[in-house]
Amino acid sequence: MAATASHSFQASSRIASTHPQLKPSSDSQISNSISFSSQLRSFSLKSSSSTRQLHSHGISAALRTESSSGTVVVDISLSPRVNSVKPSKTVAITDQATALAQAGVPVIRLAAGEPDFDTPAIIAEAGISAIREGYTRYTPNAGTLELRSAICHKLKEENRISYTPDQILVSNGAKQSILQAVLAVCSPGDEVLIPAPYWVSYPEMARLADANPVILKTHISEDFLLDPKLLESKLSEKSRLLILCSPSNPTGSVYPRKLLEEIAQIVARHPRLLVLSDEIYEHIIYAPATHTSFASLPGMWDRTLTVNGFSKAFAMTGWRLGYLAGPKHFVAACGKIQSQSTSGASSISQKAGVAALGMGYAGGEAVSVMVKAFRERRDFLVKSFGEMEGVKISEPQGAFYLFLDFSSYFGAEIDGFGAINGSESLCQYLLDKAQVALVPGDAFGEDSCIRISYAASLSTLQEAVERIKKALISVRPAVPV
Repeated sequence: MAATASHSFQASSRIASTHPQLKPSSDSQISNSISFSSQLRSFSLKSSSSTRQLHSHGISAALRTESSSGTVVVDISLSPRVNSVKPSKTVAITDQATALAQAGVPVIRLAAGEPDFDTPAIIAEAGISAIREGYTRYTPNAGTLELRSAICHKLKEENRISYTPDQILVSNGAKQSILQAVLAVCSPGDEVLIPAPYWVSYPEMARLADANPVILKTHISEDFLLDPKLLESKLSEKSRLLILCSPSNPTGSVYPRKLLEEIAQIVARHPRLLVLSDEIYEHIIYAPATHTSFASLPGMWDRTLTVNGFSKAFAMTGWRLGYLAGPKHFVAACGKIQSQSTSGASSISQKAGVAALGMGYAGGEAVSVMVKAFRERRDFLVKSFGEMEGVKISEPQGAFYLFLDFSSYFGAEIDGFGAINGSESLCQYLLDKAQVALVPGDAFGEDSCIRISYAASLSTLQEAVERIKKALISVRPAVPV
């Protein structure tokens, strides 16, 4: 059945009333609304021959359609596995902010985790040359030998870990690499240990593997770093995978080598426990902080699945290119999943990846220029929010996020809006009042905070801070700090 879709985006009554073009169209054949909380409520599809009702948390659903043989009821229910997975809140908020901007609302978008720089010219030219030279066919499932060899060289020179090309799997982004690793090593009922705040997809990936996410809370007073004693207290015979992300999304925290060594000692005492080390932000790091690959620690090579990619450091988000490095047994299992799903990554992107790895140690001058700009932006934001009453800050040592504790504002009543009762309502208020799109901390497992991406120009960040301060100037912190 074909239908013409008209997508309308409901933000809030305050913005919608000012911008009527945001209101849903009553005569559209498909009406799809997504609230700020990113929870998919329900939607209906109507045509002359069918009516569908689908509820995101429903186990059973039906499609009633007319045919020549009469009314037929078709089961359109979803699997329990899919119903257990939450939609990505960062994606939903980014989409919301984009829709508002396209409708003419001057929203400052600081929700997406995407560098605002163009892909370096030498990388782009390598991709263009690949197209012109006809390098547009399938590659081996695991990736080209040229790229896998370049990755092995990079890991040995920069990370002090040795691999052979058959221990590398190139995928369509690091996100795919992580999901395949979780699916490959976890059995139903296994536990995946995840320090919080966490990247939004980690718990959902565990659920997709029929594993149980075990959340390990960290604290802003300890720079959101995992306490080894807490880790040890949560381990059991069901513990299968520990996920570490350094530098961290969303906090920007960087694990010092000494702390990683303490964690490694605990891991070593549990034969069944593996570690997935997400190192996608490794080159976006601010001295004196330094990056340590977990697989480089004594005894950890056999235990570690290292994930990295090209999106963040090389500003290649749209090229969709990431990779997994690890023991051949595990990498081959991930390759099996990939061979039956997407197959190999884009041939064009892989040529661009080779060029990226040829730019020099840690990406060379092009990457260092980006990192210098990120640091300047970080310093500005830390100083600006440090001047605000009631805001707690852990200064990020890497990545391009600031994870601010605004919990002192919770409980405040705002005329015309209502109560600020958590990170989501605070972000909704700032979107309504300041027209700045941020991500509530509850998406990352820490409701006291909000995440600001400073992958935007300094002038944009200056305007955003001015708007946020203006919106909050009349809102006194409800909780003494």
